[in-house]
Amino acid sequence: MGSYNTSDFKKGLKVQIDGDPYMMVECNFVKPGKGNALYKCKLRNLVRNTMLDRTFKGGDSLEAADVTEIAAQFLYRQQDMFVFMDQENYEQYELTKDQVDETWKYLKEGMVCSMVLFNNKPISVSPPNHVILKIDYCEPSIKGNTATNLTKPVKLETGAEVICPAFVGIGDMIKVDTRNGEYLERAKG
Repeated sequence: MGSYNTSDFKKGLKVQIDGDPYMMVECNFVKPGKGNALYKCKLRNLVRNTMLDRTFKGGDSLEAADVTEIAAQFLYRQQDMFVFMDQENYEQYELTKDQVDETWKYLKEGMVCSMVLFNNKPISVSPPNHVILKIDYCEPSIKGNTATNLTKPVKLETGAEVICPAFVGIGDMIKVDTRNGEYLERAKG
């Protein structure tokens, strides 16, 4: 496994600290009047999703994390386990409900997601930025609500709830932004 010197530090770098993988979210170079240069870094733990603030002196180094990103197809959910398959070698991975976190809201069988592996074990999964899902339930639309900005909660085929314009109805296909859970537009079924 390689290592990174402070001169290599930059946003997006994946490093290993105390056996856990971290991604640099922010890295600021500080040169005080006297003494060594300092690197103030914010790191996000890729397993627990917690933040860590660390300051490194010029010349310090960090071990590179054995993190890879693969395309994995969502196969099915079995109680609190989500099963995915690597698109290249057809290897199957199981993730717990905690690892999947809020992503379950957008997972549809057959969907290709981005999975992060640490030491060849899955630690997180992200759906595409935009997904098209069917509305399973919502209150009926009222005639004349097409041009106003009235909204209502709707339940999607995955069980997730999003806020949509009042003109959408049961059976409509909608496009949702998975990064913030917002309705984007009505999609063609």
